[in-house]
Amino acid sequence: MIARTLRRRSRHAWRAALLLCLSVPLSSLQAQQSLRFAGVNLSGAEIAPSKIPGIVGVDYTYPRSSDYTYFAGKGMNLLRLPVRWERLQPQPRGPLDAAQLALIDDAVQQAKAQGMYVIVDIHNYARHDGRLIGSSGLPVAAFVDLWQRLARAYGSDNAVVFGLMNEPHGITPAVWASAAQAAVDAIRATGASNLILVPGALWTGAHSWYTPVDGSSNASALATLHDPLQRVAIEVHQYLDADSSGTSPVCVSDDIGVQRLRAFTDWLQQTGHLGFLGEFGAADNAVYRSALDGMLADIAQHPTLWLGWSYWAGGAWWRADYPFNVQPDADGHDRPQMAILAPWAQRITR
Repeated sequence: MIARTLRRRSRHAWRAALLLCLSVPLSSLQAQQSLRFAGVNLSGAEIAPSKIPGIVGVDYTYPRSSDYTYFAGKGMNLLRLPVRWERLQPQPRGPLDAAQLALIDDAVQQAKAQGMYVIVDIHNYARHDGRLIGSSGLPVAAFVDLWQRLARAYGSDNAVVFGLMNEPHGITPAVWASAAQAAVDAIRATGASNLILVPGALWTGAHSWYTPVDGSSNASALATLHDPLQRVAIEVHQYLDADSSGTSPVCVSDDIGVQRLRAFTDWLQQTGHLGFLGEFGAADNAVYRSALDGMLADIAQHPTLWLGWSYWAGGAWWRADYPFNVQPDADGHDRPQMAILAPWAQRITR
């Protein structure tokens, strides 16, 4: 009984500390330049892009109350919430959809109740209804307008992190960097001071950070990205299968995660930017487990360069056989990957 009481008190103290952290200005978080975030992507709100707007609970879903409780209980202090731009803003440069905003608001409040930050992730690959940012059908001004509206909605809430765009591709690094800078400038013009996560082009892969397209790479195009508040981090994704796509349960080697992050980590050192690993995943086999553990260890060894990470993925609608699934099973049991993720999360948050 005494042991159980002490454990309960420890959990309450940890959660109280996280709730206090949500009220700390982000300038303080970045000034310390240490690992701050350990979390998970909770997939569901971004699915069924062919069913727009779709019906919540039928075509797509938002996290359940139990999801926040479970992942916070594992030591995670952040969730990345993928949302579909077309649902949130049906017409470019038009008003935000009130029903979608209400669903995001609810997610933010439930996360905050568990001491968690929320990344609002526009999960659209630099597109709206198939039209590419910077094209005649979707000028950069439309992307800027989206973020101006979101900044006005959430600019007073430090618990909300702005994830500009998921995995831009089909757009050159130079064009993307210009669009991202315009969005950062527009967000700051509203007075919002939220942390902003800026991805690169080429699916924002760490492994391809120096790959040139039309004379520029992510490394060159984003080197001079600037934020007057210095509250911006560069988001990369890195999977460990042969083509870095995150579609195979076969891992290349037990040190491939460290190898694929190395050039990007060096770039962070050279440019003074901070990094965030927004997506990565591992299947349940020995090589993947070793690679996952090694990658998280490598990030932990560079706490002045990395802000943290969010694993792909949890979410109640994943098939049980999805290899990277960390949603607890029907009986509430942990997935095997959690044996690696939870200890690393707790090193950061507790």
